[in-house]
Amino acid sequence: MARKDDYSKALEIAKKELSSRNPLQVCRLSGAFFKEGNPDTIKLTFLNRIVAISWPDLVFYQDSNGEIPIQQKILIFHYLIGSGKEELTGELIAFQDILSAKFYLDAFNRRIKYPLINTFEKQPEKLLLLAKEFFRAVPSSVGDFSASIQALPKIPITLVIWKGDEEFPSDGTVLFDSSIKDMLSAEDIVVLASMVVYPLLKK
Repeated sequence: MARKDDYSKALEIAKKELSSRNPLQVCRLSGAFFKEGNPDTIKLTFLNRIVAISWPDLVFYQDSNGEIPIQQKILIFHYLIGSGKEELTGELIAFQDILSAKFYLDAFNRRIKYPLINTFEKQPEKLLLLAKEFFRAVPSSVGDFSASIQALPKIPITLVIWKGDEEFPSDGTVLFDSSIKDMLSAEDIVVLASMVVYPLLKK
């Protein structure tokens, strides 16, 4: 488990990298918005929450939802840094299809995939209902029950459940647009997926 000092260091590294970029280009490539003012501000939607970051000091504004946790700050910075010219491909891939993900696959399955299946296999219809409530999800055509969540402006995440029967057990997966592999590291993808799935499991 990462220590608080590790998170603080990771945040400062990401902050330094992002501050060296052109904010207008960062916003154009990531789907964020740049608002001129005193101070200038970067705004983007993250998990159904409008996030505002001052420029150039890169301080997150606190809103009615409270302060943004440091892991989320790091992830948002990594997204803004990693977003390039790539657009959504429309090709859905699973975590194991990402070449850099093999060292994180076991953790992904234990922390995200299997809990998702175990929680919703007996009440799969609640998946979309809860995903709508938390993240304004929309239905997807994949599987028997599925919900597509716009986690970040250029990163949709699709949660899928297949109902079991007498021959086959229930199954499920988490799918991403293939463009994600060029924007986030495998470790960041695990963190982001957990931020989507855990609130639904807890509810």
